Amino acid sequence: MSTFVWIVVPYACLAVFVLGHVWRWRRDQFGWTTHTSQLLESRILRWGSPLFHLGAFGVIGGHAMGLLVPAWLTAKLGVPESLYHATAVWGGTLTGVMLVAGLVLLIARRFVKGRVRRATTTMDKVLYAALAAMVVLGMTATVGTNLLGDGYDYRETIAVWFRGVFWFSPQSHLMIEAPLVYQLHAIGGFLFLALWPFTRLVHVWSAPLAYLWRPYVVYRARRGAPPAPVPAPAVVRDRVLAEGKRGA
Repeated sequence: MSTFVWIVVPYACLAVFVLGHVWRWRRDQFGWTTHTSQLLESRILRWGSPLFHLGAFGVIGGHAMGLLVPAWLTAKLGVPESLYHATAVWGGTLTGVMLVAGLVLLIARRFVKGRVRRATTTMDKVLYAALAAMVVLGMTATVGTNLLGDGYDYRETIAVWFRGVFWFSPQSHLMIEAPLVYQLHAIGGFLFLALWPFTRLVHVWSAPLAYLWRPYVVYRARRGAPPAPVPAPAVVRDRVLAEGKRGA
């Protein structure tokens, strides 16, 4: 059972993540967008969207630091374990609170505002439910276990297993003894990746990076008197005929 959960499922989710994006791009390029509803409601969105996105960036950065950076590397760089732990816990709590606040506002906006609710698709509802589940599990692990509880050193177990998945040598036995909330959060993360290509989240791969090197748009100021309007061809014809008659 552990082989299926901690080896088969992650690779299956990664395969769906990659192939799903390819399929979505080939079949639904017009749907490759945020499907923004800003025109339908902007007051709540003005607060909810920045909180959610800033919190998400912080959470993703914290996960990358905790899962991809080995403990021996931070020790070699002279970072004490106590400092790393405090930074991870308090930083994760702060960004997690921002993420929760933003997500609550965005979900409430979908239900409170009728115009936005009518524009919400079934896949949007599935996405928000999945996000809410991931956030609850993550905050339970960070606040409940590490901040208020006895703590758990995931860098020696979950992080090693996670890196092993991408090195094609996952050590499933490391996940068996992990706390249940960490197990659910880890496998939920891979399931969330499998859902990603079929939601509006695909827009994150379409960041307007070309703006960094595209030519500037040049606006030329109009100086002096405006040019005289160009007469229509019919006017020019009539004028020429009239001058010809006077000459005759």
